[in-house]
Amino acid sequence: MTEPLTLAEEIVLLALDDETGRPVGRGGMAPDRALAGALLMQLALAGRVDTDRDRLFVVDTSPLGDAALDTALARLGAPGAPADARGAIPLLARDAPSARAAILDRLVARGILRRVEDRVLWILPDRRHPKAPDRPEVTEARARLRTLLLEGEIPTPHDALLLGLARAAGLLPLIFSAEELDSVQPWLGVVTRIESLNRSLAVAVADLRGAGLGTSQRGD
Repeated sequence: MTEPLTLAEEIVLLALDDETGRPVGRGGMAPDRALAGALLMQLALAGRVDTDRDRLFVVDTSPLGDAALDTALARLGAPGAPADARGAIPLLARDAPSARAAILDRLVARGILRRVEDRVLWILPDRRHPKAPDRPEVTEARARLRTLLLEGEIPTPHDALLLGLARAAGLLPLIFSAEELDSVQPWLGVVTRIESLNRSLAVAVADLRGAGLGTSQRGD
């Protein structure tokens, strides 16, 4: 049985151009914060952290065997770590480059991505990660999000969080046409407000959109 992808793995896949394997989406801190949010929410789904309206608790320090998730879990359990989900995301975002590298390594090892290394002007390294054309994982997340919005389906907790993260990272225009985004706005608003796990994680996703990531009124 194929091992399901984590939220962080799916966000990394969605943020790679299908043809070139280069990053796409928003620049600045948006990709790092979205990845941090994905790691935090995956830890909640895995039962390693729990939250209420104001607090974040590490309830299980058992490693998951995933380098990015286990590093994030150790950060959250360290002395002086933020005590709420809002503070945890900036903390985890500091490690986003190394977390992304670990996730890319894992996806390459599983055969979902390829690694291509070139040189620009024979000097500067240019590393790309094209998607393997014969692996269903490379299109599965996009297909699920399209079905979720275009057909008005009720999301699983995983997909509700993935949609909020994709929206925060500016990835929706890469998944939907402008006309489609306009048509799904009412359902998009409902789905991204669903408290699939608990209220504080929903607040953390909203913070990703509103605090420094900047989204348009179409939710892209």
